[in-house]
Amino acid sequence: MHNSLSRLFLLMVFLFLTSCDGSGGSSSTPTYSVSATVSGLGSYPVILQNNGGNSLTVSANGAATFSTALANGATYVVTVLTQPSGLTCNVNNGTGTISGASVTNITVVCTVNEAKQYAYVANYSDNTISAFSLNSNSGVMSSISSISTGTNPVSSAVLPSGRYVYVANYNGNSVNMYSINNDTGTLTAVGWVATGVNPVSIAVSPSGAFAYVANFSDNTVSAYSINSSTGALTLVGNVTTGTNPNSVVVSPSGAFVYVANWSSNIVSVYSINTSTGALTSVTSSSTSGSNPNSVTISPSGAFAYVPNFNANTVYVYTINSTTGALTTDSIVATGTNPVSVAVLPAGTFAYVVNKGSNTISVYSINSSTGALTLKSSIATGTTPNSVTLSSAGTFAYVANFGSNTVSVYSINSTTGALTAVSTGTTGNGPAMTSITTIN
Repeated sequence: MHNSLSRLFLLMVFLFLTSCDGSGGSSSTPTYSVSATVSGLGSYPVILQNNGGNSLTVSANGAATFSTALANGATYVVTVLTQPSGLTCNVNNGTGTISGASVTNITVVCTVNEAKQYAYVANYSDNTISAFSLNSNSGVMSSISSISTGTNPVSSAVLPSGRYVYVANYNGNSVNMYSINNDTGTLTAVGWVATGVNPVSIAVSPSGAFAYVANFSDNTVSAYSINSSTGALTLVGNVTTGTNPNSVVVSPSGAFVYVANWSSNIVSVYSINTSTGALTSVTSSSTSGSNPNSVTISPSGAFAYVPNFNANTVYVYTINSTTGALTTDSIVATGTNPVSVAVLPAGTFAYVVNKGSNTISVYSINSSTGALTLKSSIATGTTPNSVTLSSAGTFAYVANFGSNTVSVYSINSTTGALTAVSTGTTGNGPAMTSITTIN
């Protein structure tokens, strides 16, 4: 009996020893680790994956090891599952076979993505919106696609996040909503919302929380809240304006809304309820010239510029930062029928589109008073309708309603001078161009 137990014990020891490999573990148990060294990370993590299943979140530069080790002879394939925001990470030496040692030669190098810029042009006469990519070095527009929208699109606005674009349809009494593919710039329709009668202008708050639509024929501005996840607009309420509101804009601080009223020759000022987006009239309206067409607020929020279509002037106002009230500072002559003003991000120069004389004028800005001094003028296409600047203020884009084009100009940051670069072909009756930058 004793000998039988001894032989059984020795057999069990033999079987245990033969089941072990030379590294000291069971042959069925993975024994070799797979690590990757990551560089170039910023504030956001990268998520790696090995063999399509074992995920590893890396939040800081340096070496990181996958949780699942592999047996000798096993293969490994390391890939990026999720890229960090604003970066592209590439894997080097990511594929191989375990050869009796842990893997330590995999590197993941992350680099900053080049910013992408897209432009969206509302084409009033053929009920489309054209999408373009913009070359950040040359300013040249490259056509991406064209998509149908409502009836007579006249104005557009892009959410600050670059995720959605909104288009006001003048004779459709609606705003169409589109999601933006950040990689390609293409648009996908996500819905629409009713407005007042003849919406002519739309603006989005700097926070991206609210949108405002000027309704030309029922003398109102509609306020909407924005769902940041879906881009959907929900009506908050309407406020009464002057006669025929033609343009709406939100101050850079997000505290005030300004409305140019075409037929009553006034600019209305409203405060914004930062919780709901609702508007409240907070000051008496400021008198402007004949048929104020639009309002532009300087990037600093200190000045407002209002082109008066039939007076051939731009009114310059100082803005009370506490109340939002406007005080007339000066009046400057323009070309024939000025319709749109754009100001450089640095606040040094202003550009005025003159619809009747087919020109764009360059003005220097007095940093203390906001006053404009004419520097030069340059020809545009036929009946220019609006001017929009690139995000960095290096290029100007003028939508030419009569020639179905957008004129592109480079901007000299020292002198403000414009130089014609190229022309982009649009749909029929381009009314306005919106530009967004995607990092």
